[in-house]
Amino acid sequence: MSAAATLSHHYQPSPMPVSEQEDEEGQSQIYMCVLWYGGALGIAYYDTEDCSIYFMSDTPDNEDLKLLQKVIDEVLPKCILSSAKQDYSIAKFLASIGATTGDMQEGRKPEVVLYPNMDFGLEVSKQRILSRQFSFVPSHMTATEKILYLSSIIPFESSLMVRALGGLLKFLDRRRVGIELEDNQVGVPILAFKKFVLTDTVHVDQDTYCVLQVFKSEVHPSVYKQANGKKEGLSLYGILNHCRCKWGEKLMRLWLMRPTRNLTELNKRLDVIQFFLLARNHETVLTLQECLKNIKNVPLILRRMALSNTKVSDWQALYKTVYSAVCLRDTCRSLPTTIELFQTISQAFTDDLHYIAGLISKVVDFEGSISENHFTVRPNVDPIIDEKKRKLMGLSDFLTEVARKELEDLDNRIPSCSVIYIPLIGFLLSIPRLPSMVDKNDFEIEGLDFMFLSEEKLHYRSTRTKELDSLLGDLHCEIRDQETLIMSQLQTKILEKSAVLSDVTEYTAHMDVLLSLAMMARENGYTRPRFSHSHIIRIKDGRHPLMELCAKTFVPNSVDSSEMYGRIKILTGPNSSGKSVYLKQVGLITFMALIGSYVPAAEAEIGAVDGIYTRIHSRESVSLGLSTFMIDLNQVAKAVNNATERSLVLIDEFGKGTNTVDGLSLLAAVLRHWIGQATHCPHIFVATNFHSLVQLKLLPDTPLVQYLTMDTQQDGDELVFFYQIKEGVSTVSHAANIAALAGMPPKVIARGVQVSELLRNGKPIRRTDHSSKEKQLESCKSLVDKFLSLDLNNPQVDLMEFMSQEVLPYSASIL
Repeated sequence: MSAAATLSHHYQPSPMPVSEQEDEEGQSQIYMCVLWYGGALGIAYYDTEDCSIYFMSDTPDNEDLKLLQKVIDEVLPKCILSSAKQDYSIAKFLASIGATTGDMQEGRKPEVVLYPNMDFGLEVSKQRILSRQFSFVPSHMTATEKILYLSSIIPFESSLMVRALGGLLKFLDRRRVGIELEDNQVGVPILAFKKFVLTDTVHVDQDTYCVLQVFKSEVHPSVYKQANGKKEGLSLYGILNHCRCKWGEKLMRLWLMRPTRNLTELNKRLDVIQFFLLARNHETVLTLQECLKNIKNVPLILRRMALSNTKVSDWQALYKTVYSAVCLRDTCRSLPTTIELFQTISQAFTDDLHYIAGLISKVVDFEGSISENHFTVRPNVDPIIDEKKRKLMGLSDFLTEVARKELEDLDNRIPSCSVIYIPLIGFLLSIPRLPSMVDKNDFEIEGLDFMFLSEEKLHYRSTRTKELDSLLGDLHCEIRDQETLIMSQLQTKILEKSAVLSDVTEYTAHMDVLLSLAMMARENGYTRPRFSHSHIIRIKDGRHPLMELCAKTFVPNSVDSSEMYGRIKILTGPNSSGKSVYLKQVGLITFMALIGSYVPAAEAEIGAVDGIYTRIHSRESVSLGLSTFMIDLNQVAKAVNNATERSLVLIDEFGKGTNTVDGLSLLAAVLRHWIGQATHCPHIFVATNFHSLVQLKLLPDTPLVQYLTMDTQQDGDELVFFYQIKEGVSTVSHAANIAALAGMPPKVIARGVQVSELLRNGKPIRRTDHSSKEKQLESCKSLVDKFLSLDLNNPQVDLMEFMSQEVLPYSASIL
């Protein structure tokens, strides 16, 4: 099997003899295009073995580019293409993995190719994709139909991935990969576009993130509070994020953006949370949280050090961070070594931290630095600086004596003078401006060199001040220069030990996230989920983590989706009865388990889910140029084309965007498609008001299908919701009751009920705005009189015109 095949469950090559398989593997080559910008990664690659292009939607990746390294380790590309205009981090990364001539010959490292940035333009790339002829796109399609077809396969909202794909197509044509000996008219064969995810990474698209409210940005009440004017609204990230440091928040977001099905990693996270939740460890938790408050943005500080642009606040922040890291390490050394995170921190936080803290405390004068607003050195660190500072301290009395001697040599009209020191200028004689000194010529004094006038004081250089300049020099600048030199040496020594600071950033972020998850679990009564290698989802008394915070009372509901029974659940019930909340609740509990969090349920057992697909909300956009129903179809198409027996699919009211019969037919067809997969179908939860789906028996009787409904009770004219799931089918929508709750006028509701009953019984629907019987009778008589007055023998009479202008209007008014 090729390396590419291990990335995606969507592609499984057919078996072949071993010798033949080895030949195929020897011929397979991967050409990858990579773009990284603004913390997001876009990747597309071409596999010569199956002539397919694989793409990965835009995914967050930090400056260390660990995700990109993991992709490269699994795909093993022969060549990596990127833009010549790129961030320093990606440039450094590509330079480190790029092949030399010897490496390329031996195939140890990939070749790195850089194209001009214009070849990766978004619009250029889109045009390159849409204008290309692909063999799998039906040739009879119009340009518009082709766009719609490709949009169901390629997520054009992932701009970096689209740009990478466009650049890859240009590279393939320029290199003529696999067709070097063919005519120029022959293009590189592209037989399919396939989505891939990294091994153990769960696929969750942007629609799902939006529907489940994993993230939700809102406009900040004061745009001055945030750089982008946004704040986190009511979202899963918002309620889970109690992190004390910035890198904890970033890692929390990264875990939410990259859920995993690596059960070993998930259980490691859960072990730490379980330890923090024990009552006897409460004091330890408080100590760790207090230490985490002082963990600052170390990577930013190190970057400034490398650029020699360190601020006073950076030295303070680094000092606090290092001592807090030592505190964390000492605390972890007293904790059980059976928990890997504690053992890792105990070992990774080496004595280099003491070395760094000792250097800073011995060298940096924090009080002086704050008052001077620049880096200052402690006494007894550098004898030269100490000597110059002593001269500077005793300068006041000495200058007073020099000024007294200068006054003796000045004109008697000058009442006083002073000798001052100005950094970068030196020593100057300052005298008050006399009334007789009007213009510049009056400022001239014999034996003195006029410098400038400031605040009615004249400043001169005298023989004595020139001697002071030569003897004492520019003390301030010399001290600053010497302190800057020491700061540079200190930065160099700290940067040499930066490896331990990188470990501090990484592992304190892990600790911060897990403490935050533990805090949320304690406050809301979450439980530890169990993981299974079987394809099951079992949740006892599950709760919606966001809804339970907003509702006064929340009714928990259970889920049981096993390998052989109830994998497809058809959920019916009145509007507002809780169907959508139930679907999102299942999705959120599963999602939370896949990031290593406790979940809002009494018990939960989750199988190895590899993807969550949803069709609940339509994310409409004018820029997409697609109708609401087309967007719905695209979302369902992604689930149909990509979901496996390990996937979770949530569908709410699919088919309502078109004709009732057509929508019902499409829903039934999609469900029958999955039923046909037997035990290989995904876990499917469908909420619908198409009661005909059950009444017309459009689905076969099979243990895979389970019908559920939301429990309600009619109490007179009032409909009581119990929000409790139960087996069964709802046959009534109770639309009138819901309309009353929504505040619809009673008259409108009554008419709606009347029309519904007439339609249900097959009776004609009469207008409510018809005239009185007397007026109708008069209208009929008038019509009859007009008809009798017609001369039917007259060829000038147009009966068709009479019918359309006289008879039909009367008929409409009567009916």
